Amino acid sequence: MPVAVYRGKGDIGVDYKPVPEPGAGEVLVEVSHCGVCGTDLHMVIEGWGEPGRVGGHEWSGRIAALGPGVESWTLGAAVVGGELLACGACVMCTAGRPSLCERRPPVTGDGRDGAFAQYVVTAAAGLSPIEEGVSLRTAALTEPLAVAMHAITRSGVDAGDRVLVTGAGPIGLLAIAALRSQGVDDVVVSEPAEARRERASAVGASQVINPGDLVAPPLPMDLIDEPFDAVLECSGRADAMEVGLTQLARGGRLVLVGTGMHAPRLDNNRILLNELSITGAYNYDANGFRSALALLATGKLPVDLLIEEEDVPLSGLLEAMNKLATGELPGKVLVVPET
Repeated sequence: MPVAVYRGKGDIGVDYKPVPEPGAGEVLVEVSHCGVCGTDLHMVIEGWGEPGRVGGHEWSGRIAALGPGVESWTLGAAVVGGELLACGACVMCTAGRPSLCERRPPVTGDGRDGAFAQYVVTAAAGLSPIEEGVSLRTAALTEPLAVAMHAITRSGVDAGDRVLVTGAGPIGLLAIAALRSQGVDDVVVSEPAEARRERASAVGASQVINPGDLVAPPLPMDLIDEPFDAVLECSGRADAMEVGLTQLARGGRLVLVGTGMHAPRLDNNRILLNELSITGAYNYDANGFRSALALLATGKLPVDLLIEEEDVPLSGLLEAMNKLATGELPGKVLVVPET
């Protein structure tokens, strides 16, 4: 089968591997679409990956074979996968926070090949059925949408709150759309790339600004004129984290969603005097995939704006990654297992 293999920093290419066989409790899925994640960019462009590995974890497809002991699924069923399985028994799992499971795999993955391939093997327990009326292409948004929805959960925002989203890449765009679907109408977006600013406005941002328009108050006890109840930092940039903190109302929350390689310098006095909270958003809510699929099924999201118009073959993956990294492509890039 054709696969996109990571060869080294900045290098990924098409190769061929044997179709894997599902083991006990596993299924083989024929991949329909697989999204390109920010983590994939770190793996390839920044060289985090392990040479010879196949990435891709935001996928949809149909079950092609069942491993021993799998009785809960049927051949041909339309499914999404990529959800990380929690143990269900540790302190965090029993507290309803499976993203913090003590037995979760490392951030760089579990070492198994992913879905930038024609077929992928995965645990049957990690699959979710695609609801009727949701196409396989649309369903490939499930994993990143679940990430965006978890960030909103961590922010604690309600309808009527004022929210700033910094970074209008694919996750930022999904966060905007999900916020609007939940009745949060005052969503301001900070983004330097023109294509992403335009897309953010189309997706539903109430105002789109350049990062340079965000000005910090002079003293740590001072607030901007119209402060935000929450900031969702989706770019992973240290300067965006730093300025995001200065835009909060008293008691506000900065949620770190995007991963970045450079640590910010945050004003401890501003945090103290205004009782601000800083938290991360890693992966999903409990039942995050089911919630994301249910939202996709409502038709409330502008899917055509959240996904790039043209699907990308395996041979075009590296070029698409580079365009995503520069902001030339604002929406979610979907890869199809063609050469």
